[in-house]
Amino acid sequence: MFEAVTVDALLGALLIFSLRIVDVSLGTLRIGMLVRGKRTAAGALSFFESLIWLMAAAKVLSTLDSPLQFIAYAGGYASGTMLGANIERWLAVGKVVLRVIVPVSAPDVQAALRDAGYYVTTVNASGRDGEVRVMFSVIARKRMKQAFRVIETTYPKAFITVEEVTTAQLQDTVTRQEGQVFRRLRMMRK
Repeated sequence: MFEAVTVDALLGALLIFSLRIVDVSLGTLRIGMLVRGKRTAAGALSFFESLIWLMAAAKVLSTLDSPLQFIAYAGGYASGTMLGANIERWLAVGKVVLRVIVPVSAPDVQAALRDAGYYVTTVNASGRDGEVRVMFSVIARKRMKQAFRVIETTYPKAFITVEEVTTAQLQDTVTRQEGQVFRRLRMMRK
């Protein structure tokens, strides 16, 4: 009923396992790109994801009597999910909103963040235990750990939340527009 485990069966299972790791990792990255508004990158990743999936599925469907290949297919899926999540975290594409809440009497976290190069907007508010400052900063995901260190050093008891941002274009757009205006002015002066 089932074929014997041969070298060819093991190599086939290894191929399926590897293909699934790659295609599922690409799928995880694709979803991350879509969430962050990177449609072109998501489209390119989806092409390769589906191509590799098709090769893996064709290999499994060509020998339906091999439980080893079924296990390799499922194992590759699970491993690809974990690998893709780690790669996505390592790439840290996109921006996040960092929200920091501290009592009004706390050391000046806002100044420490600004000194470290972060833009910060602060709002005074009322919390359960009294007056607080709520600070917002839109930062690159790659700089999150650095921002945490600045906050931790300044006031370790700060309450911090992080949210994904799908669009944060105002600053980039203004900077680009200013650059274009300055280039035009320089050209007119020549």
